[in-house]
Amino acid sequence: MISRRRFLQTLAVTAATPTTVFVSDKASAGFGALVTDPQGLLDLPEGFSYSVIARMGEEMDDGLRMPGLPDGMAAFDAGNGTVKLICNHELSASQQEFGPFGKSLERLELVDAEKVYDLGDRTSPGTGGTSTIHYDLAAGERLGMHLSLAGTAINCSGGPTPWGSWLSCEETFTDPGAGFERGRVIHREKHHGYIFEVPVSADGLVNPEPLTSMGRFEHEAASVDPKTGIVYLTEDRWDSAFYRFIPNVPGKLKEGGRLQALKILERPMFDTRNWEGVPLVPHAWLDVEWVDLDDPDPDENDLRLRAQEQGGAIFARGEGICRSGQDFAFTATIGGPDRMGQIFVYRPSPAEGTDEESAAPARLALIAESLSDSMLRNADNLTLSPWGDLIVCEDTPGYCGMVAVRPDGIQYRIAGNSWEGAELAGVCFSPDGSTLFVNVQQAHVTLAITGPWSTPR
Repeated sequence: MISRRRFLQTLAVTAATPTTVFVSDKASAGFGALVTDPQGLLDLPEGFSYSVIARMGEEMDDGLRMPGLPDGMAAFDAGNGTVKLICNHELSASQQEFGPFGKSLERLELVDAEKVYDLGDRTSPGTGGTSTIHYDLAAGERLGMHLSLAGTAINCSGGPTPWGSWLSCEETFTDPGAGFERGRVIHREKHHGYIFEVPVSADGLVNPEPLTSMGRFEHEAASVDPKTGIVYLTEDRWDSAFYRFIPNVPGKLKEGGRLQALKILERPMFDTRNWEGVPLVPHAWLDVEWVDLDDPDPDENDLRLRAQEQGGAIFARGEGICRSGQDFAFTATIGGPDRMGQIFVYRPSPAEGTDEESAAPARLALIAESLSDSMLRNADNLTLSPWGDLIVCEDTPGYCGMVAVRPDGIQYRIAGNSWEGAELAGVCFSPDGSTLFVNVQQAHVTLAITGPWSTPR
């Protein structure tokens, strides 16, 4: 088994070696060739199997329906060999047929209206939010499930916190008022574009309080540094920024804090996308600094633009982010000369978030850049495996799967999506490493995958 420490040690070597490029493929690596799934859902290596643990439309314990389009997700230890999964649902107010309240909103009366963030004049309530699934790992059985966040919109990804909660991110920027969406009139009563916190301990709907100081923009994912409580944030725009939020009180995000954007030192407004101009060389560490962003809850969707005015770096659709020891790995889905995706690593300063960090700046490195002949394409959600490789979900118009990236650059397939046109999302391991969870988004299902995870070749 490759430890997380070894991953970081190897990463430090490869990042210092410009000739190492993360585009290699080897079928002999990993767990072997994929076996075609007779059910036509997910191809896996021999010795692995999946079970469907949640499906859109199933009645939950609260009488609501399991929503569709599952996306970002995390697994939390719930004791006695069980976990609780908190799962985002990337739904808009116009997709009531996929939502928890029923196609005709007949189940909306089952919930406390005060716990629905945006009721939409009771004709088009927000159908995004989160569900919570209680699952027995040994028995492979679902113990219960309920809606845990209601009335939000386009909840794409997010991230777990060290204090036992999920940060659910809205990937949208919309204002109150009536409008047209997907051919129908919808009503919004609230602003959207925020992060909402969902404690894993919640046994019903949480009070939906937007964390406005963490920024209003098209959020994608979040990852927390347990040492400092700082939260790193990605943005799903073709010209996005990379953000951090320094809380006034670590672990208490509602108490506010400072929102900042990353800037490459002495290279203002540097374009990391590698579409044109001066290229960002893979595996070359760059020193960075952070610029403050005033008015984090703006009326205009301009936070990334204001960041660029102050020299902030530009990324090509920031998506998944995960912690890898002291580092944070994050993806840019359409970065690179072929627009096939990139993976970056951010290494915090020893004095991260303090006035002394300029003496030992944080650093950024491009560690993977897919080309048209690469195995990995359009990297999206990702997680660090128990054996030390990154596992990355693809979000590409063609064949989507999960690809593992070793510290030495070798890539190998973990799974292949047999469901035509469906994105894989929400990849995460159970805390004990025995089970990998993933969503097949357009098939509207959540899967638990078991097998010999501890023995990759």
